[in-house]
Amino acid sequence: MGIEYSLSGFVVGLLVGLTGVGGGSLMTPLLVIIFKINPAVAIGTDLLYAAITKSFGVMSHNKFGHIDWRIVGRLLVGSIPASILMNLYIQDIDLSSESTISFIEMSLGVALIFTSLAVLSQPLIINKTKKDGWKPFKHKNIVTILLGFVLGGMVTLTSVGAGALGVTALLLIYPRMKIKNIIGTDIAHAVPLTLFAGLGHYQLGNVDLVLLGSLLIGSIPGIWIGSYLSSKINEDKLRYILVLILVGVGTELLIN
Repeated sequence: MGIEYSLSGFVVGLLVGLTGVGGGSLMTPLLVIIFKINPAVAIGTDLLYAAITKSFGVMSHNKFGHIDWRIVGRLLVGSIPASILMNLYIQDIDLSSESTISFIEMSLGVALIFTSLAVLSQPLIINKTKKDGWKPFKHKNIVTILLGFVLGGMVTLTSVGAGALGVTALLLIYPRMKIKNIIGTDIAHAVPLTLFAGLGHYQLGNVDLVLLGSLLIGSIPGIWIGSYLSSKINEDKLRYILVLILVGVGTELLIN
């Protein structure tokens, strides 16, 4: 089974490298639907998986000056407390019960639907801000902290949201930032958030270290190859394919 996990890690890593969307949107549903892994274990393992894989992206973006660390700090002011609160909530519930598993799957399905909408809307938002301009929020610091709080709770519960949702929201809050800076800043925030949330799940026994290692073996080369191919493949086609996958998986989780 380790080979299947590594192959899955490679495919997800390839898609992450091609599209820039976080692995949580793809990896967690894959583990839950295809491999029938307990949703809590899938989420906990995926959080640490995301923290490790995205750390490579942080090093690259930081090297080229694509990260605004002030915005990262504001996001963390909101996301870390939210992650703590969500981990405390998870401690007080029976993660093995059928009702809890159904609730987590439903939350994951809703998060995936919103993620697909975020992926689909990003080009529209970018074009809108370039052509017509977008009036910035008056209290950007407060809005950014609130965004971090929402992402912190959502990511800790479902492992989804740090990628596409974070980038889309930052595009709205900081319309004058370059897209590469938005992506770099979002990834830089995702690493400590997913690491913190993942360690919380680890303390609860929701992390499979053998599974984590198998996923990383495949995902790291997948991300490198995907990043290389991203400049050679039509981004719009990839975006629509990804949206269809996310909608399909999210709907499947909600139906279940």
